[in-house]
Amino acid sequence: MAIFSSSMAAMLILGLLTANLDPTVAQIGVCYGMLGNNLPNAREVINLYKSNNIKRMRLYDPNQQALQALRGSNIEVILGVPNDQLQNLANPSKAQSWVRSNVVAYWPSVRFRYIAVGNEVPPSSSLARFVLPALVNVFNVVRSAGLENPIIGHLAWARTPLLANIYTYFSYSGNPRDISLPYALFTSPSPIVWDQGRGYQNLFDAMLDSLYSALEKAGQGGLEVVVSESGWPSAGGFGTSVDNAATYLSNLIKHVQKGTPKRPGKAIETYLFALFNENQKSGPELERHFGLFSPNKQPKYQLHFGGGRHWDIASKEYNATFPLKSDM
Repeated sequence: MAIFSSSMAAMLILGLLTANLDPTVAQIGVCYGMLGNNLPNAREVINLYKSNNIKRMRLYDPNQQALQALRGSNIEVILGVPNDQLQNLANPSKAQSWVRSNVVAYWPSVRFRYIAVGNEVPPSSSLARFVLPALVNVFNVVRSAGLENPIIGHLAWARTPLLANIYTYFSYSGNPRDISLPYALFTSPSPIVWDQGRGYQNLFDAMLDSLYSALEKAGQGGLEVVVSESGWPSAGGFGTSVDNAATYLSNLIKHVQKGTPKRPGKAIETYLFALFNENQKSGPELERHFGLFSPNKQPKYQLHFGGGRHWDIASKEYNATFPLKSDM
């Protein structure tokens, strides 16, 4: 995962579901990664989402068992096109086959919210040149399949949201001398940074507003941003602990209802990373400790997605819950 990634280097998406979103209400989802050999089956996972009132999911590839289990669940899905498929989907006929097999075959019983074309593709990568052709082809197939109405809610060319992965943890752990833990965890009692008259009490807002500023400079200030990943590891590295992760996640859920200093009052659609600890993820040990749940489906933290139910707490120190409204 990247500390902060956006634009075509991260992913391009097609907005699919028609949604009358209340800009003052946060929309929270959870990323469903599958890089583990001890994880529950897809049907158990969907039941876990439903029992905890988690109404949005990010799925990194069109796993057929997951898509079958999603039928009739009413969970909205970001469906990913894996990077290793970008070159294939740059071919119109292969894009048609992919969309028909993985989208048309499941709609409308699966509620596709977005199709994410690629994930964190560096501009220098040999795959970068295939991202835009793949996006164009996928869009054209979706439109020709008759899904432009009623499903396409965002004008997929001009108004498609931008997905950005935002991790305050990596910024903090990489520079703890200049970035304090309270600033990274949303617990600073007062602004730490001032920029153009705006006070920043937390690093998340500063990172997101820097992206908004970059979009404005590029003439795309009206572009919506979806935080497609954000989380904090509970073990495996500097600054990792169950308490820190619980604090970050609970405060993030609460905070995204409020917007940022640059866009106050505008709720931020956000996806927590990730559902489970994934013991087959590559990279440093901490990469295998981002889960909200252990593989046995036991919650690691107390978090509240609304609906009157919250997850049991693993951390005794942090015991606040934050009920969420929902536009569903």
